[in-house]
Amino acid sequence: MVEEPLVGKCEMCKEEIYSFHQSYYSCKDCDYSLHKFCAEMPTTQQNHPFHPGHNLTLSQKFQRHDPDVKFKETSDSSWYCQVCKIKRTMFYNYHCYICKFDMDIVCATMSQQKMNHPSHPHQLQRDLNWMTSHCYACEEKHSGVFYHCTTCLWFRIHLDCALLPAKLLIQKSTNGSFSHLHLLTLYYSPFPYIEQKAKFFPSCRVCDRSFVSSRNRWYYGCHKCRYYIHVRCATSRPGRLDRTYKNFEDHDHPNLIHCPFPDESANLLTHQFVNKGELVLNEMIDGQLFSHQHPLILVKTLLNESVSLNDPMKRVELLCDGCVRPITALPFYKCSQHNCGFVLHEWCTRLPSEILDHPDHPEHKLVLLPKMPENLLGTFRCAVCRLSCNGFAYGCIECKYYVDINCGFIPDAITHEAHPNHLLLRFKASPHQPKQGCKACDSYIEAPLRFHCPTCDFSLHTECALSIPRTIRHKFDKHPLSLRYYPVENYSSDYFCEICEDVLNPREWFYHCNMCAWSIHTECAPVKLECERFTSSEFNRSIFAYYNVKFGGRYKMRDHPHLVTFVQGIKDDGQCIVCHEQLQYERIFKCFECKFALHFGCEEPDVLEIPQT
Repeated sequence: MVEEPLVGKCEMCKEEIYSFHQSYYSCKDCDYSLHKFCAEMPTTQQNHPFHPGHNLTLSQKFQRHDPDVKFKETSDSSWYCQVCKIKRTMFYNYHCYICKFDMDIVCATMSQQKMNHPSHPHQLQRDLNWMTSHCYACEEKHSGVFYHCTTCLWFRIHLDCALLPAKLLIQKSTNGSFSHLHLLTLYYSPFPYIEQKAKFFPSCRVCDRSFVSSRNRWYYGCHKCRYYIHVRCATSRPGRLDRTYKNFEDHDHPNLIHCPFPDESANLLTHQFVNKGELVLNEMIDGQLFSHQHPLILVKTLLNESVSLNDPMKRVELLCDGCVRPITALPFYKCSQHNCGFVLHEWCTRLPSEILDHPDHPEHKLVLLPKMPENLLGTFRCAVCRLSCNGFAYGCIECKYYVDINCGFIPDAITHEAHPNHLLLRFKASPHQPKQGCKACDSYIEAPLRFHCPTCDFSLHTECALSIPRTIRHKFDKHPLSLRYYPVENYSSDYFCEICEDVLNPREWFYHCNMCAWSIHTECAPVKLECERFTSSEFNRSIFAYYNVKFGGRYKMRDHPHLVTFVQGIKDDGQCIVCHEQLQYERIFKCFECKFALHFGCEEPDVLEIPQT
């Protein structure tokens, strides 16, 4: 649906009449209309620039060519104009009886065809000849009809751009995959840089390219929804390589993972290891298999149990010690000792003991390490996602290469709702390749592995693709929060995160509640209750910095009389007693009986004894 400047069709030349033509004739009683220059055409043209030697006579019926004339009629009613070489069926033409020259009335009246276009203060004149030139409106190279300003010699626009509708509704007739609720307004000047900066430099919703370096001077936009499109993207039909077309067959990828996962209960490991059929579960397993000193028992019901399933709305937390993800469903395993908080998802007890041909370390096999040897609290930095982790790991001891168990099973390909119809392939970048930006967090991808669409140059961190669910629940809002990839429609206010109270860039992924008009950063919405506060990520990414860290547990330090707890620091914790740096946002050991607090890692590991609960 468009709001066009079209008025009607001229009954003489059969060309359209537009509102920005100088004037036209129209019958009040019917739809009969004429261009002014068509209605006032002389019966005889002398010294016409396209045939200056002889007079041209306006004919009401086409005069037949001689047999030796190049442009022959193809039927009783069709013929070719010898100026523009276009096949015509119109009743009127100008004819030279001497040369048998024929010209349609569109070419004959070209010098009288002028327009008052809303994009320019001066009248525009149609160029006499078809040409190939750059259009001022879109800065693309076109061949065909142009209009130019006789005062401003630099202003020339192609007819297609001149006829662009002032209002446009994106729908199936234009580009249905990028439909928008409101009419888009055509703006006849470049997107102001100051306005772009205030709106975090929005990109075109169709091609995803920026307006900062764009050659397009005109653009379509809905300022209320921060929805902007290049003029060429708004009106062009998508090609076969466009992301509106699916570039793979489902039967070729029967186990394809479709991201994002629906909620916090689903993840890569559930897709990999949750058995769809019947599975015989052991009532008790040996904890030593997972570097735990006590046996583990299967929990099939919560009656008379001292633990509850993870529920952020009730401030109940239960995190798996293997994958460090919430345990939201039965069954699961827990330590047989009442005062021990060790728990595992059922599927985390079925992890393979080794991985062969890991895409980032194919030269050696990776073995399962339930507890990282010789590391403080078993903590390590994953070589794939670059996040700290104290859960299970897969590692190559020889190369000191370690990944968390989620990054141990990065699939070859996925699809993602943020980039529909195209496969995102797992890609390993070489150190010499240019850095690519992640579309989720708008930061460079430093990690070796990523997901990438080679057709569209669309890339994501592996953890941004696999670890940010479609919906979450948060204690600050009674409604589910949905993942958004673009600014929200019908939301004209500025964006602020309700957790950290900082400005939110809607070009980066974020969570939003339509009912409450409530938004939060993805990194401010972790599934861990101990960490439901803003955490400044060292990588400026969409993933919470301690997403793979399980906090909690009390420890005895050699030089301190009280037990300390492993937590995330807050502003009130002040400075570390060892290095005197601020503790806010960091992993710390904290005494709740006195002001004692220090950074995780500021004491040697041998000062810690076995955790007590």
